Amino acid sequence: MRKIIYLYQFGLLVLVALVTGCSTSRTITASGKVTPQGKFKLGYNSAFNIATAPLAEIDDVTRAAVNAIKNRDSLYLEDVQPLTEGLLAYSLDPVGTSSEFYLRYGLVPRVDVGYKYASGAHVFDAMYQFLGATGTPANPGPTGLYGSIGLQYSGQNSNLPSKLGLSALSSILNYELSRKDILIPLVFSHSLGPEEEIGNISWGLVYSHSFIKYGFAPGKLFRKYADNVVEKVNPFMNKENYASYGAFLNAKLGYKYAYVVPAISIYYQNYGNYEIFGLQSRNYKGVTIVPSLGLQFNLGYDKKR
Repeated sequence: MRKIIYLYQFGLLVLVALVTGCSTSRTITASGKVTPQGKFKLGYNSAFNIATAPLAEIDDVTRAAVNAIKNRDSLYLEDVQPLTEGLLAYSLDPVGTSSEFYLRYGLVPRVDVGYKYASGAHVFDAMYQFLGATGTPANPGPTGLYGSIGLQYSGQNSNLPSKLGLSALSSILNYELSRKDILIPLVFSHSLGPEEEIGNISWGLVYSHSFIKYGFAPGKLFRKYADNVVEKVNPFMNKENYASYGAFLNAKLGYKYAYVVPAISIYYQNYGNYEIFGLQSRNYKGVTIVPSLGLQFNLGYDKKR
């Protein structure tokens, strides 16, 4: 029996890691050189988000979830407190895999714009190149270091734990979280070949700010008081925001039209204080590491002037 419960805990943890994610796209694969005017870049990235805050909640989340289901007819706030704390941690910065498809277009000299579909989130951004040439391999400019700065916006919603198929917990917690994120990368790169024909090595710093709205609308959840007094827990909504600070390193390796793009980003953030049903508060902070591997294709680069 104990082995079955442990297997259930492991399975629930995997589901939480894969399904409960509601995080911004923080994979940085850009170089200091923006897409040349009138050209396109098309790409795909696969990443793994490793965040220390939700990892610290693993045991409490799984045990509380098992107990909640076992005692679904008599659930009290004390029974599911670790679960609610863990769900908040996971949804703020989930541990698990993610994938993203993106398209970039050179709008004008030194400015490109992009769209990214990242694990259910729609991401829009623009980059401005303030350093280096703006040519192509067919029409190269002067050699030297490239530098650019960008602005990225994304928004996403998460509903927990109904996505996991746990109807009992869904009716108990009715947890929802939505977020909007702004990310500002400062990127420098060194070209491999003329105008990154063979690729590049890129590095830089990142600042991001996240705006969180979360809440619980519990159904059959109660709180015990002294002298056997029982009170139903009321719906609760709240807002929070926090900043993240990071650094990254990536490479683009290939030739002319197709490239492999390995990358790694590291962030630190204090997520802030999150109230649970307006009765308790929990602070989260930690480090997040995001390794990724992707493919990138250049389109329309072959015409000489």
